[in-house]
Amino acid sequence: MKSASETAVRSSRSDRVLVIMAKAPRPGAVKTRLAPSLSPETVAAFYCCLLDDTLALARSLGDVKVAIMCPYADVNELAQLTGNEASVVAQRGEGLAAGLTSVFEHFAEDHRRRTIAFNSDSPHLPHSVLEDAFETLATHDLVVGPTHDGGYYLVGAKASHPTLFARDGMGTSSALESLLSRARALELSVGFADPFYDIDVVDDLTRLAEELRLAPARAPRTAAWLKEWKLVVGHSRTSSPMGYRTGTGEL
Repeated sequence: MKSASETAVRSSRSDRVLVIMAKAPRPGAVKTRLAPSLSPETVAAFYCCLLDDTLALARSLGDVKVAIMCPYADVNELAQLTGNEASVVAQRGEGLAAGLTSVFEHFAEDHRRRTIAFNSDSPHLPHSVLEDAFETLATHDLVVGPTHDGGYYLVGAKASHPTLFARDGMGTSSALESLLSRARALELSVGFADPFYDIDVVDDLTRLAEELRLAPARAPRTAAWLKEWKLVVGHSRTSSPMGYRTGTGEL
């Protein structure tokens, strides 16, 4: 039996669906590569800000249905966090590859909807990048947004291709090339969105903090969190003889 939120998305007249790949913001379960520098609780709080601003970015597009794809165990928590701002759909299987496969099985099965999945840590994306990705998808089988580290932050299709995503290479520097190789094997035409960076390590936080310092309205919750984080970092550097130890306190 389908939930009301799933039925609402499926019965929509819009041919554009934007799906955020997300997890519940539990300490130790999200943004784990930040753990050496930030406590799990701090990372979880930061992830809440990223997700909130990413959801606002998605909803800023016109004539687009917004949804969240997540592990089954996270559905209720994410539904409570997002309220009625997006439908929350459970993926089939475990891991990102299973999640992406579920996105296109669920939303692009009728071959009519342009469906784009993108990262939950993407509040820094310009609105125009998502609009251009939908336009690219109108004339290609696949659209991909590369990251600077060999992965991708965005992927879109108009149909489900069950063999397109595989566990091998996911989350590594070969993820993009693996995806493109499988697309070639399926004889899919591929268009590209502008390259961007993920928020994975502390250097990414520093870069994002500088961008949002100049334009905080792009992601207000994330900008406020990063401003506080910069203050804590500065205090740690001046007050601790050990120097930079970001993970010693909560934000």
